[in-house]
Formats: sequence, C-alpha cells, structure tokens
Amino acid sequence: MLACAEFRRNAALCKGAADIAAGGLYINHARPRPGFWRWRYAVTTGTNLSSEGLDPRRRRLLFRCWHRGIREMDLVLGKFADAQLASLSEVELDELERWLEVPDQQIFAWVNGMEMTPQEFDSALFRRLRDFHRKEKA
Repeated sequence: MLACAEFRRNAALCKGAADIAAGGLYINHARPRPGFWRWRYAVTTGTNLSSEGLDPRRRRLLFRCWHRGIREMDLVLGKFADAQLASLSEVELDELERWLEVPDQQIFAWVNGMEMTPQEFDSALFRRLRDFHRKEKA
C-alpha cells in the first residue's frame, strides 16, 4: 500500500482494482462447443445393411469389410459389401475373403487406378468393385 500512496498514477491497480484490471488479460471464456448439427452432412462409416438375414460367413465378411483399418477402405469395401454381399456366390465370397488378406493401401491403389491390379486379383468381381467405386464417385 505504501507504494500506491507514493505513485498516484498506479493507485487504481493497488486498492482491490488489481484483480479486476488483470482479469481481462488472463481470463479467456470457453469457446462454444460444436454441436452435433455440424456433422449432419458428414460421411459416416458403418453399414446400412442389417446382418439379421445373413448367414454367419456373410456377417463376418460384412463386419471385416467395414472395419479394415483405414477409413477410405471402410468406405470402398463396406459400401460394396452392403450393395453386393447378399448376391455373391460361394466362389465370389472366397475371393472377397482373399482380398481381406491384402494390405489396405494396396487394394486402394488398385481400385483408384494408381497401380495395375496383379493378374491373380484382376477378376470379374474386382472389376465390379472398381466400377462400383468409380460410379459412386461420379
């Protein structure tokens, strides 16, 4: 207090006003939290197909197609599985299971045309997947 009496120009900061004056410098009000309305139009990952009427093998494949590891492959294989899984034959299901053993980046490069598809994977079903994906992008 003695310092405040000697220096009149700082008196406003000494007598309880210090807390008020400094409050504007250090107190930041919380930013408004984003509401769920912001994600109304976001791309969601998850199946739209109910697995209720599917046999256990198709259920397992549907789950594995939607849970690949990278979101891009979830969208590519998951949407294809939603649309085509119920109509695939046993041979095509075997081929789909073989695809799931290939790394995500490799399949993604084949589907997008960044790399040539190897002969052992270039089949009618893979071309259906590639056409399905390209038609969806357009």
